[in-house]
Amino acid sequence: MLKSIGRSLLFALSLAALPALAQITEYRLDNGMKVIVKEDHRAPVVVSQIWYKVGSSYEPDGVTGISHVLEHMMFKGTEKLGPGEFSRIISALGGNENAFTSRDYTAYFETLAVEHLERALELEADRMRNVRLDPAEFAKEIEVVKEERRLRTEDKPSGKVFEQFNAVAWRSSPYRNPVIGWMNDLEHMTVDDLADWYRRWYAPNNATLVVVGDVRPKAVREMAERHFGPLETSEILPLKPAAEPKQVGETRIEVKVPAKQPYLLMGYKTPIVGQSEEPWEPYALYVLSSVLDGGESARLSRQLVRGSGIAASAGAEYGSYARLPGMFLLSGTPTDGHSVAEVEQGLRDQVAALRDQLIDEKELERVVTQAVASKVYQADSLFYQAMEIGVLETVGLDWRLIESEIEAIKSVTPEQVRTVARRYLIDENLTVATLKPLPMDQQAASPAAVAGGRHGS
Repeated sequence: MLKSIGRSLLFALSLAALPALAQITEYRLDNGMKVIVKEDHRAPVVVSQIWYKVGSSYEPDGVTGISHVLEHMMFKGTEKLGPGEFSRIISALGGNENAFTSRDYTAYFETLAVEHLERALELEADRMRNVRLDPAEFAKEIEVVKEERRLRTEDKPSGKVFEQFNAVAWRSSPYRNPVIGWMNDLEHMTVDDLADWYRRWYAPNNATLVVVGDVRPKAVREMAERHFGPLETSEILPLKPAAEPKQVGETRIEVKVPAKQPYLLMGYKTPIVGQSEEPWEPYALYVLSSVLDGGESARLSRQLVRGSGIAASAGAEYGSYARLPGMFLLSGTPTDGHSVAEVEQGLRDQVAALRDQLIDEKELERVVTQAVASKVYQADSLFYQAMEIGVLETVGLDWRLIESEIEAIKSVTPEQVRTVARRYLIDENLTVATLKPLPMDQQAASPAAVAGGRHGS
């Protein structure tokens, strides 16, 4: 009882450090575009983000990477603006802008003084429906993307392992394809492919505008209606269900590439918020990941890195918000004199302990305290506040989950943590990838870097 009271008191004191929940206003334009405004009047600054419900998990075989390539081309001009002019205008206003593509979304953002918000919205509305896909610009930019792929994946051992791991672990899920695309698809992509993709997905009824900063909802709504309201919609057909078949046995893959040291990646298929047997399961998985990897006092660091010394690094990762179910990941790199097999056994022992024994109250207190501290830190960032909203809305959830997340984590019990470990962290649900280093002198020389690509992600 005293432990429970202590834990509640710790949570209450930590929660007091959180800023009061800001006012969030949500509405839709007549053309279906969602607009969400969060007021934060601490400084005369605003973040504007446009989120499109399209990413690599929407892409059929043959055009993988097209969402990311289109992201690059969105900076190459419209019927009104020349290549790069969007960026030059925002820079001249003292702001910064960029974009990123993920499995489930593509987003474009600007951070600038609040008096320039309308100009940013005007520019985004222009390229939502009027981007100019010039064949000459495409020919240059596709080479930028191919070089980005070489640098991030083909010439990076851990990137190569992660790509091969996903391609083997997922049988049906579109998460098996890399966000940047397979090289063969990039080599055969055409500007007509991009035009079709753009017309299909880049429309107000497939987008969410998130604005966070020193603004008033009524003013933002008037701006949005003025610039986005007249835009025509697209017919957004629902995607076919992408259900991953149940895995019925451990899967293993060995990747042989030139590298300086071996590497291990393990993944258990797990549910996400909104798609779990019990609503508390994703939060229990979050707590479990934080027990393993949440600072120097977490189990992996304490027992495998500083304790036995078999691992130079070891980590755990779990994401609870996504469009489709994902994986609970474990990774590690052995120290000199130790092997990948030892690291794998060490990680398996840690998982087995979570299946067999209840975590203690101190570990739960640490996880809750860290979660609250993270919220406090993130609340200082207008960009992160907007991103939280954008991610949830674009993967089909609700931004109001932000307000209940800490309470959901606080409500997790040791028994629930053990339950999800027993239910999901099992060998029949596991994929293991190991990197077997080849001599570095077998590494082919990379082609010279292509200029440009500042907006790649």
